[in-house]
Amino acid sequence: MSLLLPLLSVFVGLAVLVWAADKFIDASATVARHYSLPPLLIGVVIIGFGTSAPELSVSALSALAGSPGIALGNAYGSNIANIALILGITALISPIVVQSGILRKELPLLVGVTLLSVALLWDLDISRLDAAVLLLVFAGVMGWAIWQGTRGGKDTLGDDAAAEMDAHTMGSIRLAWFWLAAGLVLLIASARLLVWGAVLLAQSLGVSELVIGLTVVAVGTSLPELASCIAAARKKEHDLAIGNILGSNLFNTLAVVGLAGAIHPLQAEPAVLYRDMLVMAALTLALFVLARTRGGQSGRISRVSGGLLVLSFVGYTVYLLLTTVGAQVAA
Repeated sequence: MSLLLPLLSVFVGLAVLVWAADKFIDASATVARHYSLPPLLIGVVIIGFGTSAPELSVSALSALAGSPGIALGNAYGSNIANIALILGITALISPIVVQSGILRKELPLLVGVTLLSVALLWDLDISRLDAAVLLLVFAGVMGWAIWQGTRGGKDTLGDDAAAEMDAHTMGSIRLAWFWLAAGLVLLIASARLLVWGAVLLAQSLGVSELVIGLTVVAVGTSLPELASCIAAARKKEHDLAIGNILGSNLFNTLAVVGLAGAIHPLQAEPAVLYRDMLVMAALTLALFVLARTRGGQSGRISRVSGGLLVLSFVGYTVYLLLTTVGAQVAA
């Protein structure tokens, strides 16, 4: 089968997906601000959900299409890319200082959620019961996040979110509602095209759908986080940058995998557990260590740490591709 059609489908699907996600985030923030929701709530919940909308739509449609490798690879691969590639690049541009009290509370929460996902996937299966557990925990996390966002306390994340909304507010509430609906439709349509192209690409290259999900699809669906984090780093909005990553990874681990598993139980390859989940858990623990407060000093991800994160992503990707080529040669 020619590679042109699947490559074109993946490229067009990703391009529209990223553009639609950007419109969807701006429209969601504008609608939320129109109805006087606190900036902190928008920063904690709405922006985090918006940047994970591509992963959510792609994994849900992958589950519907019977492609669990793409569904899981997309979610866990995006988490790996978010921490190692995106935060690493962001820290290289501008070292990240974590000042927000809410983000310091989210860090151990993300570690716990990651360990929960490892435990549920230990039998290499995300059943509907496992999916229900993930979605229930997600509902609890969202309840906590909404409570934190509506308390009205002062937090640097809220200040960063307010500044970002001022820069990206749409002209009118009608326009915002239009793009909220249109962005959602485009997200679903482009995700469907992307999944179709990714399956064809895996078949054409003779590799597993998991590898395509972990690489092409995962990095592509993480582009909204990359764009927002680079923009935040340039404006010194450090808490918004890391808040995007923490919120996105929580959404991916709980809502994205949970929704996909609820649609169709997901059987995983053994490599997901001993390779990909191990890397994701190690990176999450590394982020916790780097960003935690020490002796009253704010957590900091330096340029050196950012460079090491990027190198770890390059190493993981090279290992992934080399083992895939090796398996093809052996076959």
